[in-house]
Amino acid sequence: MITLKDVQTARENINDITRVTPVLTSELLSEMCGNQLYFKAEHLQKTGSFKIRGATNRVKQAALDGAKHVTAASSGNHGQAVSYIANQLHIPATIVVPVDASQCKINAIESYGGKIEKCGTTSGERLPRAKYIAEEKNGVFIPPYDDPFIMAGQGTVGLEILDQIKDVDAVVVPVGGGGLISGVLTAIKESNPKVKIIGVEPEIANDTYLSLKKGKITSIPATTTIADGLRTNQPGDLTFPVLQKYLDDLVLVSEDEIKQAFSLVLERMKQMIEPSSATTVAAALSGKLGLKGKRVVTVISGGNVDLAQLPQFIVSIENLW
Repeated sequence: MITLKDVQTARENINDITRVTPVLTSELLSEMCGNQLYFKAEHLQKTGSFKIRGATNRVKQAALDGAKHVTAASSGNHGQAVSYIANQLHIPATIVVPVDASQCKINAIESYGGKIEKCGTTSGERLPRAKYIAEEKNGVFIPPYDDPFIMAGQGTVGLEILDQIKDVDAVVVPVGGGGLISGVLTAIKESNPKVKIIGVEPEIANDTYLSLKKGKITSIPATTTIADGLRTNQPGDLTFPVLQKYLDDLVLVSEDEIKQAFSLVLERMKQMIEPSSATTVAAALSGKLGLKGKRVVTVISGGNVDLAQLPQFIVSIENLW
């Protein structure tokens, strides 16, 4: 497992590329959930998500190892992040995306210098292709989450939270493959174990929830949750043991609760966040965290929203408070 030292080293390694993101507040949302609510604004990070942290840590290591090319399998935030840092380091990058990837995501990856290759519709098709291209080009495949350098890079979010929020009581983190939450868990629990860490998954993408209940990695079928960044079908082999060791709780939120949180943050805070990010806000507003009168940080993991999909994320919030 990664250690606090790994996360501290990652922070030193990536600080010339990534930015320290701000912490936002909202009196209304704090009042609604009965806690002092803080929002760790990774949607304002370079490339629009926390993914640049882990990607920078991993691609820099690949460069030190002499990689002549890097690849990733992603049509979203990971692909954008790998493209960006590879371009900064003058390393060619190929991002394998599904054949039905939205044009806006393709445009974003290409704008950061990544070369697009389309392959299949599932990660089971994309991943082998990306790994093959890496081998073919004497390159390195950059995993989206299940890698110690990725996990340590994402954990720098946790170090910043401890620096920015005095006497934080709890940190709420969205859970997909587990790269972000395993890094945050390591950073915070090995610095201040009294801080409570709570993960959040969509009800219809509950692979980590089921895995924790069963005590072993458990897969689920493909999901259609609007929190598309959390559509993994099982936690990672490296990330899952960290959750088993350190995680205090994991709660599930409905699609309606995600939409309500998304709409509230957009209308009342004027912040465009991804539905994946809205899961943490949804968990706080729903009362499922089981906290009152506490200082609670919700990690806003990203803000890369396809504007064409925006209408399906928005609901009326008139009667929510």
